[in-house]
Amino acid sequence: MTSSVLDLAPVVPVVVLEDAADAVPLARALVAGGLPAIEVTLRTAAALDAIGAIAAEVPDAVVGAGTVISVRNVADTVAAGARFLVSPGWTDSLLDAMKASGVPFLPGVSTTSEVVALLERGVSEMKFFPAEAAGGTAYLKALSAPLPQARFCPTGGISLASAPSYLPLPNVGCVGGSWMVPADAVAAKDWARVERLASEAAGLRG
Repeated sequence: MTSSVLDLAPVVPVVVLEDAADAVPLARALVAGGLPAIEVTLRTAAALDAIGAIAAEVPDAVVGAGTVISVRNVADTVAAGARFLVSPGWTDSLLDAMKASGVPFLPGVSTTSEVVALLERGVSEMKFFPAEAAGGTAYLKALSAPLPQARFCPTGGISLASAPSYLPLPNVGCVGGSWMVPADAVAAKDWARVERLASEAAGLRG
């Protein structure tokens, strides 16, 4: 079982799939490019089927569920085969469900109080969202001195150009982004392009 999502790869692709039939070839391209952790967001009707297909057919992928915002989402995605969970924010009931799920999870935060509240609940790994809008690298640097035990996967507005400014920070384990899975490449089923972009992203940490 995955122990920490933050240590799998420098970049976690954030994937929105309209057609579950694209899930397996997309996941294979991302894994081949060096990005094994794949977050499939629950923004489309195809998401659960996509998670199930990747879990069943791409053994080298570590597929997770993103945009987890309810207790029902937790149950449904874990049953489908999700090996980690990511939420844009959290409530007590959602946090309890994620803790009880048996898989690693990254609850979303954007304020210092939310970080402190999670640390109080024994959670030290979090998603920082929306990263760019919420203060970016300057905010994370400011958090690192008083709250060094908190580690983050910043997601939201991060690009190939900005990712390298996040990755060296001591409290950043990885970043999340969608630039290596552009909608036009997925629509065209250009998996070779996805693999190239994934390889470029995987090399960001050198």
